[in-house]
Amino acid sequence: MRTARVLLRHELRMLVSLALWVARRSHGTSGGRGFGYARGQGAVLVGFGFVCLVETVMMSVLLRNFPVVHGVVFVLDVYTVLFIVSLHAANVVRPHVLEPDALRVRRAVHVDLRIPLERIASVRRETRWVHTRTDGELDVAMGAQTSVTLELTEPVGHLTFFGRSREVSLVRCHADDADALVQAVRQARSARSPLPDRPA
Repeated sequence: MRTARVLLRHELRMLVSLALWVARRSHGTSGGRGFGYARGQGAVLVGFGFVCLVETVMMSVLLRNFPVVHGVVFVLDVYTVLFIVSLHAANVVRPHVLEPDALRVRRAVHVDLRIPLERIASVRRETRWVHTRTDGELDVAMGAQTSVTLELTEPVGHLTFFGRSREVSLVRCHADDADALVQAVRQARSARSPLPDRPA
């Protein structure tokens, strides 16, 4: 039952993201500065969506003499295309957000980790393509890539997709303009504390 609620909530958030995208609005950026990351996976999603669209047309032709099967497959194909478009929309309308006292690291509707600025020990530009799951680390990759690394002074709690809690003290994420995000975080930290950024 819990899994069903999680999946239903996920689908609703995806549809809300699609509506926000159509309305050219963003989610959760009020009072903060947004940093996009959608370009890291946008081309892949567009390509995948196009393939699914072609497959929908082809299956409609092949199954035109089997109305029941055609109807089921058509609904599934349309849902798949809608899911892909909604995923891209969620990536666009839910950027990372630098708030006055925290950085929210996000990915679509799947990750929303709030890191207080005072817990950021260092932030640096670091492009990585290979990520190994490690205790205490969170990789929020886009297109298998991360470009920003944050080391924390103490762990922060992260809730996984199904609600399990993890403590993480190192976070990697991707930003379309990684240099701008790194610089903005450093400036925000400096404004709150006289301590310099720890060298990488």
